[in-house]
Amino acid sequence: MTACDTEDGTVLLDERTGRYWQLNTTGAHILRRLLDGATPAQISEELAATTDASRQRVATDVTTLLNRLTAARLTEGAGR
Repeated sequence: MTACDTEDGTVLLDERTGRYWQLNTTGAHILRRLLDGATPAQISEELAATTDASRQRVATDVTTLLNRLTAARLTEGAGR
């Protein structure tokens, strides 16, 4: 996987398939924190503290993103 930051987030290239993935700024932040070793629960708490969204909604969104990246084989279940 190759990643490139953009004004709007991050673009990922799956070098195996040639498929591109675009993450918005929040998705890019989540991915960076996972790569830094944070758990999904830690990331959810951090984001919930800085947004108007409920903790449950943020946790669901973080888990959904991680599941999609894992299903696309762009991660190996980071933070699980």
